[in-house]
Amino acid sequence: MSYILSTSTQTAENCYSQSEIQKLVNYVFPLKAHEKKRLMPIFEHAHIKERQFSSSLSWYQQTHSLKERNDLYQTCAVDYCEQAIRKCLSNPEFLSNSIPAQSVDHIIFISSTGIATPTLDTYLIDKLGCKDTVKRTPIFGLGCAGGTSGIAKAHEYLKGAPESNVLIVCVELCSLTFQLDDASISNFVGTALFGDGASAVLMAGENSHLLKHQTSAVPKVEHISTKTKPHSQSVMGWKVVDTGFEVVFNKSIPNLVRHFWSGHIKDFLLSVGWTVDELPFLVAHPGGKKVLEAYEEVLSVPESALTFSRNILRDHGNMSSPTVHFVLDQAMRSKPKRKTRSIMASLGPGFTSELVSLEWS
Repeated sequence: MSYILSTSTQTAENCYSQSEIQKLVNYVFPLKAHEKKRLMPIFEHAHIKERQFSSSLSWYQQTHSLKERNDLYQTCAVDYCEQAIRKCLSNPEFLSNSIPAQSVDHIIFISSTGIATPTLDTYLIDKLGCKDTVKRTPIFGLGCAGGTSGIAKAHEYLKGAPESNVLIVCVELCSLTFQLDDASISNFVGTALFGDGASAVLMAGENSHLLKHQTSAVPKVEHISTKTKPHSQSVMGWKVVDTGFEVVFNKSIPNLVRHFWSGHIKDFLLSVGWTVDELPFLVAHPGGKKVLEAYEEVLSVPESALTFSRNILRDHGNMSSPTVHFVLDQAMRSKPKRKTRSIMASLGPGFTSELVSLEWS
């Protein structure tokens, strides 16, 4: 087993209301007026109040090359990750003492909205002063599933190295994927949902010396599961073009929750011996309003079970991989009692479902 000791999040510095972003998109989006009128309600029905972007709104009114976008990604992503990690390692909400970066044995770095070789975790190692023997696992392409997958992969590592500590870092600058000349519905939906942010989660094995620093009950991870739907690569992802990444969204995603994800979550609960009634809340990635509604429908849970997810969607939008860690951070700050159970869940390109059991211990 493994334990989640601390979390932290970092948003981008430019915060805009949904209505401000809607006005910009109405002004610049390459669709005819009647088409815009038909699609604009997507903004109003998204249940998003505000989002944070790495650039000012004027930046999105200009065409940018892949290089321009990627340069901005590298600069901002390192900054956001460093801030998230420093807060995570010294978070008094969860830790009695600050944890030195030298205590981190393995960094799992997850991102899908920019490219870097060497990957950005190498820059973070230098900035944080990590030991030169720290292990590195950079992962690209998991999209919205990345946050939960990172927890699962850290858990698998810690089962074999129970004295170790793993830092999971997620960062996405989804707003950089907005394409000024792409008239697709996917691009339009992306402008109504996406935001930018980073997260850090500190996990420890069952024999880690850091366990003594916990200040209250923390989530214990014992069970993980991944399921990928065959021949579903077209459901979500990126198309790489000369001007960057073009978003791919299939309107079938909520139905896939009802038919594909429902089987996965029910099989998972059966395998671990839990029932839905034992779960007062879910740590679910809020991919969008319709996805959250599909979760409720599948599990027959009340709206209150997804309060944390709705809060994050409302205040930040969908930030891809870090988003589920934002939900986890809220859940941990609510100080659940010992033996409280929950499931962390994310869906991403593949089409893949990731599940992790959480029990406060």
